[in-house]
Amino acid sequence: MDVSVAPLRAWDDFFPGSDRFARPDFRDISKWNNRVVSNLLYYQTNYLVVAGMVISVVGFLSPFNMVLGGIVVVLVFTAFVWAAHNKDVLRRVKKQYPTTFVMAVMLASYFLISMFGGVMVFVFGITFPLLLMFVHASLRLRNLKNKMENKLEGIGLKRTPMGIVLDALEQQEEGFGKLTDYISKVKE
Repeated sequence: MDVSVAPLRAWDDFFPGSDRFARPDFRDISKWNNRVVSNLLYYQTNYLVVAGMVISVVGFLSPFNMVLGGIVVVLVFTAFVWAAHNKDVLRRVKKQYPTTFVMAVMLASYFLISMFGGVMVFVFGITFPLLLMFVHASLRLRNLKNKMENKLEGIGLKRTPMGIVLDALEQQEEGFGKLTDYISKVKE
């Protein structure tokens, strides 16, 4: 599996004026999910930089708790993904309600971290960057370049870290799954 890092998008594209942001249609969950997935893939390096800055500040203030929190979240996420691959009920929940799945991972991580006393580090160092990413990805309108880049990612021509995480959560833009399945069958 060849993994490549997505390019850093221009900051004026990442966070332009209010004309490129709009409230998602909460009645059309599928469309909202497509917007979030598309933006997560397109702006993934920008999100990594922003999260890295927040994590660095929190990690500087409390390095042990930040490392502990990161390890716990990765282990819990891995355990949940493994369980979802082995249990059909969990797989359906993960696919149909990805936000619920991520919230379950975060809650389980929260309870484990609270046993070690690093709750505030968890809230500001791990949860806050994830919340920032989700809010931006929900509000940022997609553009043509964003859609084209995501089509390349969706059909497997490019593999990026965010694409791998979204695959583990079984999240893709609508239509990409069918196209990817077709290409896989043709390759076989």
